[in-house]
Amino acid sequence: MDGEIKSFIKVWLAAMASLCYCYCVAARIPKGTARLISILPVIYLFIILPFSLSSFHLGAPSVFYLVWLANFKLLLFSFNHGPLSSPQPFSLLHFTSIALLPIKTKQDPSPQSAPTARSSVKPTLLAIKVVLLAAIVRAYDYRQNLHTSVIMALYCCHVYLGAELVLGISAFLVRSLLGLEPEPQFNEPYLATSLQDFWGRRWNLMVPSILRPAVYDPLRRTVGLLPAYFATFLVSGLMHEIIYFYLTRASPTWEVTWFFVLHGVCTAAEVAAKKALAGRWRLHRAVSGLLTVGFVAVTGVWLFLPQVMRNGVDQKAIKEYSRQNEGLAQCI
Repeated sequence: MDGEIKSFIKVWLAAMASLCYCYCVAARIPKGTARLISILPVIYLFIILPFSLSSFHLGAPSVFYLVWLANFKLLLFSFNHGPLSSPQPFSLLHFTSIALLPIKTKQDPSPQSAPTARSSVKPTLLAIKVVLLAAIVRAYDYRQNLHTSVIMALYCCHVYLGAELVLGISAFLVRSLLGLEPEPQFNEPYLATSLQDFWGRRWNLMVPSILRPAVYDPLRRTVGLLPAYFATFLVSGLMHEIIYFYLTRASPTWEVTWFFVLHGVCTAAEVAAKKALAGRWRLHRAVSGLLTVGFVAVTGVWLFLPQVMRNGVDQKAIKEYSRQNEGLAQCI
C-alpha cells in the first residue's frame, strides 16, 4: 500500500503542475480552438495518470475527478464556459482546487448568504450516514449468511453513502482551507419524487452542473428538449463506462451505458408526460417517491452493479476496507 500511496501523490502532484500551466499559459490564449489545442496535452495527461493506480479507494475518485470532471471543466474553459471561467479572475489556488475537486462554488458567497449555506449542513444527519456506512461495511463480514437481495440492497446504500461522504470531504476541505462556499453535492436523493428530480436536483449535483453546459444546453438549443435529455444521459453512461474500465481493466460489456440510456429515455418520457398533463393529474408525493427510488434501485441492481461484481471490484473494495481496519487496529 505504501507504493500505491506514493503513486497517488505523484498523480496529484502532476495534475496540479499541469493546472499551473493552464492557469499561467492557456488562460492567456484567446478562447476557442487555440486555447483548446494548448490544453489538449493536459487532457491527455489526465486520461493516462490514473492507470498508475490499482486500489479502489484511491483509483476510483482519481478517475472521476481527473478523467471526467477536470477534463470536462477544461474543455468548457477552452471556450470560456464552466466553473473555471469567471468575470473576476481566480487565484492559482482557487483555480486548481475548482478544476481538480468535485465542487462548484456559490455565485454569491456574500457574508449575508454564508450563514444560510452553513446552516443547511446537518451534522446529526451526517453522523447517521457515517454510522450507517460503517454498519454496512461491518455487515460484509457476514455476507456468506446473507441473501443475495440483502447484499444488493447493501451495495446500493453503500454506493450512495460512500459517494456522498467522499464528495462531502472534498467540500469540507475547500470550505475549511480555502474559505470558499461550495454548493451542495447531494440533496437527499432518497426523497426524490421523479427521475427528473432525482438526476437533476438531488443526485451527485456536480455531474449535471458539468453536463448541462457541455452537452444539454447546446443540444437543447439545436435539436430540442427531449433529444438533449437523452444525449446527456448517453454521455453520462459512456463516462461511467470509462470509469468502469479503469476499475476493472476489462473490456466493456455496456450494462452501465444501457442503465443511463434507459434512464434517459424514461426521464425524457416523464418530462413529456408532465408537459402534456400540464399539472392536471399528479401522484401523491409518497407514491411517486417510492416508485422513483424503487426504479433507480431495481435498474441499478440489474444494469449498474453487474460489471463491477463480475470483475470482482466489489470484493476488492471490501478487502481494502478490511486491511484499513486492521491497520487502524494495529495503530491503536
